[in-house]
Amino acid sequence: MANPIQSLLRAPELKQKILFTLGCLAIYRLGSHITVPGVDVIALRDLAASLQGTLFGLYDMFVGGGLQRATIFALGIMPYISASIMFQLLGAVFPTIEKMQKEGEEGRKRLNQWTRYTTVLLCLLQGYAYAIFLEGQPGTQSPIVPNPGLAFRFVTVLTLVAGGVFIMWLGEQITERGIGNGMSLLIFFGIVEGFPNAVARTFEALSVGTISAFKLAALLAVMIGVIAGTVAVTMAARKIPVQIPRKVVGRGRIREGQKSFIPLRINSAGVMPIIFAQSIIVVPGTIASFSNAPFLARISDLFQPGNTLYYVTYALLIVFFTYFYTAIIFNPIDLAENLNKQGAFIPGVKPGARTAEYIDYVLSRITLPGSLFLAAIALVPFLIFAWFDIQLFFFGGTALLIVVGVALDTVQQMQQHLLLRHYEGFMKKGRVKYRGRQRYM
Repeated sequence: MANPIQSLLRAPELKQKILFTLGCLAIYRLGSHITVPGVDVIALRDLAASLQGTLFGLYDMFVGGGLQRATIFALGIMPYISASIMFQLLGAVFPTIEKMQKEGEEGRKRLNQWTRYTTVLLCLLQGYAYAIFLEGQPGTQSPIVPNPGLAFRFVTVLTLVAGGVFIMWLGEQITERGIGNGMSLLIFFGIVEGFPNAVARTFEALSVGTISAFKLAALLAVMIGVIAGTVAVTMAARKIPVQIPRKVVGRGRIREGQKSFIPLRINSAGVMPIIFAQSIIVVPGTIASFSNAPFLARISDLFQPGNTLYYVTYALLIVFFTYFYTAIIFNPIDLAENLNKQGAFIPGVKPGARTAEYIDYVLSRITLPGSLFLAAIALVPFLIFAWFDIQLFFFGGTALLIVVGVALDTVQQMQQHLLLRHYEGFMKKGRVKYRGRQRYM
């Protein structure tokens, strides 16, 4: 078998896309280590501990640790993703947004422009909230912000907004001129960037006896099994057969009937249900961190890892949001209408409303195992931490799903480029002269 790396480098266009993507990611990571002006870097080291178990800690994972380092890219790509999800959800409520989603290329451009404006607004709000948060952190030896006030807030908000808009532009450039989805790759690279430190901490714990070799081997075996299961469920789909009947086209030309299928993925919602569930489950701890009320502290303790209530609530939220997000992004009625317009039908099912009901029935049945799988993936790390008494950064349900999902998508993108290049080469080689005309053999 040919070396896949050599195959990638032999394709000039794909090689250029890969190098461009790596260059953009290098710029992103460089900016993720430049601290915002007016922040004491030494006192900032204590901020990481205060982020654990709060909404800031969840956000910090997606921005590659930018929050705990107070970098110029601390907001990351999350404002843009939040704005995109917002308009995706609002499309089911407001007819104007739904109409733009269905208008094709022109509607997509208008919706993208609205998304960019909303991203700037979210950057302003989040940047100001983060500046207030930094001013409220006392630090161990000295305050994180030595000179708080209006000037610091203005500079911080301006810096973070500029950084957020630049990352949005960088992600769009990767999507257009690089490989894969630029937004997903930025999150992917931010998570993967912490792997070397996590591996180093693991071997350090092994050397000092904090974790035994048996526990580490068992942990690695569980991780490999979870990754294999994640790949299998991510790629798994229920194929609904579709029949396109024989049809007369134009002047007596007959288009032969075709058989196809509609692939319904078991995990159509991706990682979004876990993100939504985590965003809600950490709310009590986040509120308690800003208040000294005793009852809030008790509620926060109930919703901490290790309590049964936390695990049950977390699992139920994941199942609920899996069905909710799947219903938002997948509309059986629109799919049934498109099939009807093309003259296609599902064998044994009447076109129209019955087809939509059948698709919705199948989707509801296959979403249940997908939601239970997501809940298991999210809870397995907590159980592993309890059994082996160790915490590894890279072994997290959300991070794992993002890394595996983005990696699979990127590999598929590169395979499509290689397949297209080989197809074009075959067509060029197969061009021959036949009676003064060009024909393809």
